Amino acid sequence: MVVPSSTPEAQRVLRVLVYSSNPRTREQVRLALGKRVHPELPELSYLDVATGPMVIKQMDEGGFDLVILDGEATPVGGMGIAKQLKDEIEHCPPVLVLTGRPDDAWLANWSRAEAAVPHPIDPIRLGDAVVSLLRAAA
Repeated sequence: MVVPSSTPEAQRVLRVLVYSSNPRTREQVRLALGKRVHPELPELSYLDVATGPMVIKQMDEGGFDLVILDGEATPVGGMGIAKQLKDEIEHCPPVLVLTGRPDDAWLANWSRAEAAVPHPIDPIRLGDAVVSLLRAAA
């Protein structure tokens, strides 16, 4: 369901957790998606996370609409975290994994992530995937 921008629901902000051990990757995700990824969706707010344990802590607290995990993060990769989140959180929000290359999409599928986008980050491809996930979650 797409929410028209004049409804109170459109005033809601969508919370996105962005995990990578690389601050440049986190920045690229935020810049690629911007404040509003699609005119028919609410604005996005981001929480940058640099460590695997902090992802788990934040997800335990809840309140996220989307999780973007860097599969190339070290020492804890995003695919392992995605699998853990999907196994342990009953109503886990959609997860998008950034893979090292397009051929790694099967690993993202194993992790139970709903979407995968390869490095280097393509703003159009990432935006399309995020819009699709957020619409499906609505």
